[in-house]
Amino acid sequence: MNRLAHATSPYLLQHKDNPVDWWEWSEEPFVEARELDKPVLLSVGYAACHWCHVMAHESFEDPATAALMNERFVNVKVDREERPDVDAVYMQATTAMTGHGGWPMTVVTTPDGEPFFCGTYFPDEPRHGQPAFRDVLVALSDAWRDRRGEVAAVAADVREHLRSGLAMEAGDDLDDEALKGAVRTLAREYDASAGGFGGAPKFPPTMVLEFLLRHAARTRSPNASGMLHGTLEAMARGGMYDQLGGGFARYSVDAGWVVPHFEKMLYDNAQLLGVYARWGARTDSALGRRVAHETARFLLDELGTPGGGFASALDADTEGVEGRFYVWTPAQLHDVLGEDDGAWVAGLLGVTAEGTFEEGASTLQLRSDPDDPERWERVRRSLLEARAARTRPARDDKVVAAWNGLAIGSLAEAGTLLGATEYVDAAARAAQLLLDVHLDGDRFLRVSRDGRAGRHAAVLEDHGCVASGLLALGQATGERRWFDAAGRLLDGALERFTADDGGFFDTAADAEALVARPRDPSDNASPSGLSATVHALLTWAALTGSGRHRSAAEAALRSVRTLAERAPRFAGWSLAAAEAALGGPVEVAVVGEAGDPLRDELLAVARRSALPGSVVVAGEPGPAAVVPLLEGRGLADGRAAAYVCRQLVCERPVSDPAELRRQLSGR
Repeated sequence: MNRLAHATSPYLLQHKDNPVDWWEWSEEPFVEARELDKPVLLSVGYAACHWCHVMAHESFEDPATAALMNERFVNVKVDREERPDVDAVYMQATTAMTGHGGWPMTVVTTPDGEPFFCGTYFPDEPRHGQPAFRDVLVALSDAWRDRRGEVAAVAADVREHLRSGLAMEAGDDLDDEALKGAVRTLAREYDASAGGFGGAPKFPPTMVLEFLLRHAARTRSPNASGMLHGTLEAMARGGMYDQLGGGFARYSVDAGWVVPHFEKMLYDNAQLLGVYARWGARTDSALGRRVAHETARFLLDELGTPGGGFASALDADTEGVEGRFYVWTPAQLHDVLGEDDGAWVAGLLGVTAEGTFEEGASTLQLRSDPDDPERWERVRRSLLEARAARTRPARDDKVVAAWNGLAIGSLAEAGTLLGATEYVDAAARAAQLLLDVHLDGDRFLRVSRDGRAGRHAAVLEDHGCVASGLLALGQATGERRWFDAAGRLLDGALERFTADDGGFFDTAADAEALVARPRDPSDNASPSGLSATVHALLTWAALTGSGRHRSAAEAALRSVRTLAERAPRFAGWSLAAAEAALGGPVEVAVVGEAGDPLRDELLAVARRSALPGSVVVAGEPGPAAVVPLLEGRGLADGRAAAYVCRQLVCERPVSDPAELRRQLSGR
């Protein structure tokens, strides 16, 4: 009996008609495994995963394979995006046992959830040195029946490895020297010819770029600035960026950003929107502003849900073929545009007869600005219209709290920096959805779909990302409700996730007990729970003056100093938080009557001129301050005024925008 028909997750729903007797993750399948004395087969993936689809078609839809699975195993299907805690524990085991990880992840455990076999994709027939999935199943079932002692020994070793990996090696503060050292380490790994770090495949190093943006702004480091500009420009001009519709694919399979893995994830695009908007505003980059606008439109138009939230992803495949929706041949361009425009845009976008992708098709690259912008805009609209007639990639429309928190923060900030109030309005709608649907009394829930919350509890990254997003939205709107909600989430994080050494666990103290309590401070595709929470704690402390929250942020940063020194590419968001902490964060309070043009001008200067990561909030004079940072701030000689504070020291209030700019520049 397949039990996935009522799941919240679109990924699980993709498997509801498999002949496999799937369970959702819960205690029940493990009880069943103990009663039947069977091992548990755990299959972990996500809706936009290409090889997950391949393995499903080859094995899980095959009656003979399903019969073998049902006879010899209790089978559990997990959406890694819905249960990142389960994914984290078993991915750590997979990496330890095989030397690599990935999805689909295939793990076999004892009825107590202790893994004794781990792998990823297995084909239906022996291929490329991999055994057939059915052969693997038979061998594991035989081992469970005939060599139980060996299985128990392996499971015990893996269990101890998982639990011993929880200790954190705390260090000193992430001070200026540590941050400069991280830049030097990154420079050794930087690809000066193509941008980015390391070789193929290349993932967007968004959190590292935010660190470099902040470091360059604070120190004027040409090294940090060069890596930042080189990577942002290369990504935006390559095939990983959708030159027609906006938005970034998951990663580039090559070192030159030419051919992407075509799935589009909310967490990538939410973060990239923020960094391109801040880069565009900070450096007056037209490319940065354009990409930020286009990425924001992608979020609203392609990932927006009817309830106001944002869907998780667009699939890589169309009609079973990866990238078919996005790639073009010269003949297709000619058919849509005619001979002249078709030839012109083929040269502009790097579409060749040989192709840069598969079967003579090419991804679209815009390596230089068009010499005729009006012609390009006309052609782009025509190609978009033609592309819209193709079969669209499937959409995973579940709403993940953490990733929506990232979108809320970036849309709110981009809206203020780019003068696009519709982005701030969209952020507010998403925030209201989270508060209405994902908050259940004192419980915060990770996912929802169609306005219905799933049953799984939020993890630390949900608390940290959503709190950060709400604080950005509060600064953009001046509305108390967003600040109050962020404060409640942070109180819950401090109460239920804090570790004895000052760091954080990824699951709450009262959460479901797994084989090990996951704790990973490294930033990967999205911020770690720790680094996301540190950002929110620092902002909250700056807004409220709370020493408790500031101390918690500093303790958490000390717990990741060793990671930041050894592997800064996996600590970018913690390094960005440390940059903000080292700079204060700078606090700017703008006071004036609503609608006063001078107040609006001072606020615009503050947002564009303050160091990235600063806190900027505006309010009216009087006792009803929205946040403590505004308390006691009055007009200056009857005029709107800005107050700039650093490290508990405030400069005199100013009403001259040029003087405010000078204060914020430190000159």
